[in-house]
Amino acid sequence: MFLSLQTVSAQKMVAALDSVMHRHFSADQPGGALLVVIDGKTVYNRGVGLANRETKRPITPATNFRMASVSKQFTAMCILLLEKQQKLSVDDNLLKFFPDFNPQVGKIVKLRHLLTHTSGILDYESLMSPTQKEQIFDQDVLNLLKPQDSTYFEPGSRFRYSNSGFCVLAQVVEQVSKKPYLTFITEHIFKPLGMNQTTLYEPKRTIPNRAMGYARDKNGKIRFSDQSITSGTKGDGCVYISLTDYKKWNDALTTNKLVNLPEALKRVFYPIEGQSNGFYGLGWFFTRTNGEAQTFFHSGSTCGFSNCVVRIPEKKTLIVLFSNLADNHRPFGDVLNVLTSQTERSVDVWALHNLTN
Repeated sequence: MFLSLQTVSAQKMVAALDSVMHRHFSADQPGGALLVVIDGKTVYNRGVGLANRETKRPITPATNFRMASVSKQFTAMCILLLEKQQKLSVDDNLLKFFPDFNPQVGKIVKLRHLLTHTSGILDYESLMSPTQKEQIFDQDVLNLLKPQDSTYFEPGSRFRYSNSGFCVLAQVVEQVSKKPYLTFITEHIFKPLGMNQTTLYEPKRTIPNRAMGYARDKNGKIRFSDQSITSGTKGDGCVYISLTDYKKWNDALTTNKLVNLPEALKRVFYPIEGQSNGFYGLGWFFTRTNGEAQTFFHSGSTCGFSNCVVRIPEKKTLIVLFSNLADNHRPFGDVLNVLTSQTERSVDVWALHNLTN
């Protein structure tokens, strides 16, 4: 993929992107926020719709959306930072951190397996009681997994997307750092990068500039849908971030401010079956050119939010769309269509969307 402002009229692109946003989002309903950066220049940075239907607060680039699975890249970074501090290795197994983990699983599942969705550990959703009514948290997930004596497959032999794995990783962070996950991620990522509005969901915790989540019922009517029993886990999905702060995060990744992500991905990744140039590692789907990670992608879906992110660091390109409406990824496809129709080459990442949840 190559995007260049020299090949298009910026004004024409803004008008086309505006058309997409207003076609999909209404000013008086839940909506979305879109950021497009090409060649290091911000082309589009606007919100459409309401962050909160009750208060009528509009969506802006400062609105904080729940990231769902886009959160996994932050969890992975916490592990990399602890490795940088020489407090763990991605080749450590689970028994090192949780001696009471069933040894048949704990001794063969390594952190690298969790970071690449190749652990085969069971989906915690399948282990929950059918009568579960209260939100489940990362420690609860760990407690459900500890007694299990089997995995779906031999760790490291297959790719299977796993929320369980990233919940366990958040517990590893707490175990090793001796700090609550929120404290560690704030001290080592959010504050150093100036992401002062970014935080994690916790019940009754105030989130600044918070977008509330919504969904459509079977009749297409929009209803409040901000939380579910599985939306309280931190490691796999509860970062709240705005376009403004996400750009800071992207800039830090591009400049290797915290760790060298491209180098880390050379040793922690896994090829995805059925994708000729598709890989996963450290919270990212990505493509490679000459062994180097090139185009990064991830989406996130939850009961009330839909998010998509594409990064192409070599081209200083970033495309981010956050929405506080569930099951609403189609606008992102239309954004990509606008960008590819007005630039030199196509975006070869949309197919990867179906691999994420």
